[in-house]
Amino acid sequence: MAKDLDLTDSALRNWVKQAEVDEGKGPAGVLTTAEREEFARLRKEVRQLTMERDFLKKAAAFFAKEGST
Repeated sequence: MAKDLDLTDSALRNWVKQAEVDEGKGPAGVLTTAEREEFARLRKEVRQLTMERDFLKKAAAFFAKEGST
């Protein structure tokens, strides 16, 4: 079947395992595709918020210096 789809055996096996997880039939503790996507989105959001926080800290320090001189 893998050859019919132009896939390696291991790629097909991984797809089947992930489909089982997505259907709730996989081992406990393994993330579903939706959970993986949410996890990736949240990591991206954390990176963005960290950059914004760091920028605001620098801006606050700059303006604090400006106000004290």
